[in-house]
Formats: sequence, structure tokens, C-alpha cells
Amino acid sequence: MGARTKDTDRRIGRRALLVGGTAAVVGSAVLAREELAHLWWRLPGVEKPRVEGAVDYRGARWVAASSANWRRADRPDDYGVDMVVIHVTQGGYDSAVKAFQDPEHRAAAHYIVRKDGHITQMIRELDVAFHAGNREYNERSIGIEHEGFVERASSFTDEMYAASARLTAGICARYGIPVDREHIIGHVEVPGTDHTDPGKLWDWDRYMRLVRQARTAISA
Repeated sequence: MGARTKDTDRRIGRRALLVGGTAAVVGSAVLAREELAHLWWRLPGVEKPRVEGAVDYRGARWVAASSANWRRADRPDDYGVDMVVIHVTQGGYDSAVKAFQDPEHRAAAHYIVRKDGHITQMIRELDVAFHAGNREYNERSIGIEHEGFVERASSFTDEMYAASARLTAGICARYGIPVDREHIIGHVEVPGTDHTDPGKLWDWDRYMRLVRQARTAISA
């Protein structure tokens, strides 16, 4: 499956500061403002407004991933979002949903695009999904899984390409992400990963053309 990694909290230093009853590690007497922003959800009484079942992309269906497979955040305020990572599930849609709902899987993407173009959102975009195999890339990106197998060209249908391109274009519009291959990448391009998806049969030229067309339509 394209998304496969556990995103663990990095160490900030040697001393511990109790924030809302939980220990946050700090390196000096003053906790850096940036790090404090990343810990807002641990402060007593602080809770960003969230609507149960809300989606970030109109038309997507909400199915919640296990909370063990993502990290609560407040993007883009605490982590800037400047990248979309394309994955392929190496399996069917149902198996991908089941895996992302399994707390032992320790990985999940924000979205899954089915062969028929149906889009399921499993993690809010403001939260950090464990999908890229690289903590920095998890924090700065949105992960999109696609139902199918990297070795089967038939997995990548017209409906899938079109729906995924519209989804990616919407994400790029929301965060001001350039529509180019430096900011829309495959899982295989993430540093340190051992994955090969979306594979050689994924038509990048076609996909980027569709994303650009969809992005232009949003701006029109």
C-alpha cells in the first residue's frame, strides 16, 4: 500500500514541560514559539472547532481513519502545506479503507480515489497523515491514494484520473501550491522511502495536464 509509516514526535530537547497534563520536551527554559504552536491541542480547554463528518473537498464521502494513523494539527497555521503526494494502494478500495481504520497499520492518507472516480476522505487536511514515510513530507503534504496496482495499467481509469486531478487542483488552489512536478510528486520521490508507487504506468503527462485544466477552471 502506498502509505506506510509511523510518524512519531521528534525530540525537542532534554527537559520536560507539562502542558495540559502531558509532557512536552523542551531544550531550554523557553519553549520555542514554533514548537508551542505545534502543541496547541494539548493545552487545557483549547480545541479548534471541528464538525464531525466534515470534508475538505466537496463531493467526497467521509470515512474516518483510526486516530493512530494520523496526528492532530492545525495546518497550515502550524505546518505550511506545499505538496501533494500521489500513492497507489496495491489493493482494492475496501482493503485500503480497512487498513486505514486499523490502529495497528500506523499509516493512512487523507484521501482515497476509487476506479470509478469516487473520492473518500479519511483524514482532515489540517491534520498530519502518516502516508509519506518521511516526517517532514507528512507535515507539509496532502496524501492521495488511488485504488489499484502499480503493475496494471487498467487500474488507472479515465474516471480516476479526472476525479483525482480535480481533487489535486482544489488542494493546490486552497494552499497556493504551484501545479508542477516539484510540488505534485509520487510516493517514490519522497526521500528515504522504499516505495515505488504510483509506478511507471501512471501517466504523469496526462495527469498534470488535467490538474492544470482543473486549476484554471477554478480560477475562471
